[in-house]
Amino acid sequence: MVRVETPISAIAKRWTPSTRIVKRAALSAVMMSVLIIVTGGAVRLTGSGLGCDTWPKCTDDSLFATPEQGLHGAIEFGNRMLTYVLSAAVGWAIVAVSSMKPRRRKLTRLAWSQFWIVLGNAVLGGITVWAGLNPWTVAGHFLLANALLAVTVITWVRIGEGDGPARPRAPLPVRRLAWAIVATTVVLIVLGTSVTGSGKHAGDSSDVPRMPWDWSAAAHVHAISAWVVCALAIAMWLALRVVDAPADTRARARDLLVVLLAQGAIGYVQYFTDVPEILVGIHMFGSAIMWIAVIRLVMSMRERGDDTPAPLPGPSSAGEHGPQEQQPSASAQAV
Repeated sequence: MVRVETPISAIAKRWTPSTRIVKRAALSAVMMSVLIIVTGGAVRLTGSGLGCDTWPKCTDDSLFATPEQGLHGAIEFGNRMLTYVLSAAVGWAIVAVSSMKPRRRKLTRLAWSQFWIVLGNAVLGGITVWAGLNPWTVAGHFLLANALLAVTVITWVRIGEGDGPARPRAPLPVRRLAWAIVATTVVLIVLGTSVTGSGKHAGDSSDVPRMPWDWSAAAHVHAISAWVVCALAIAMWLALRVVDAPADTRARARDLLVVLLAQGAIGYVQYFTDVPEILVGIHMFGSAIMWIAVIRLVMSMRERGDDTPAPLPGPSSAGEHGPQEQQPSASAQAV
């Protein structure tokens, strides 16, 4: 069978990037994922959600924003163009990961999953425009962007690890607490979309439908879930000190706690000041940073070494100790 060489495989055959370069490529995807969340929020907060009134074109007759669409058209079209920058960052990460030697198949699949999420969210963004900024599709668009952020962060962290089996770095109850933080954070983010979907910033100056519940009640439920996450984060911070966890894991718990406290303060200020656009935008940025901190915390609960078997004794070893020593070491047999 003739194997067809793709552009990526051709690059991988001729280029072996250092781990530092691959991590930078993965980090660029993380940073662009955060930026696309923040700029997507800016589109909504400036009322530019329908600045381009169709998709994939900006108007029925033009691929680009026109002068008649004014500032709103420019903002919405600019956000669409950032999707191409995000795609370029993800593409660079895919190429860099695919070019590592030896090839890391699981990591390559993880990098490729970023591409499919970007593609799916671009289509969902178009559907959101066609649906006239339906709050449910807007919420789905935001949640898928957070799914992309999660995958980019996991890829970034995994590059610095081996591909061997995961080894725990904290007792089982502490690891379960970390996963509880992940689960409650997901609930917190989802509930945040209910506040957005029922609130005043609909994304356009026209009459855009809202989710069918009271905004203030949704905000209170969202705040309760935030307090639950904070309580779990405090418990984690204390537990890691009790079990004398590694310093980097304790640092991840500290970082999460700081982000949560800052995010909570911003949330309360924006609630009591009639949700000004600038604070909502900062809160969305904080949400992305919080999600990164949660993922880094749960990933610090384990470590992965190299899965390459230990080498067999060489000829010099056989010469010194005789034929009976030419067996694999116990560590090699265990692997």
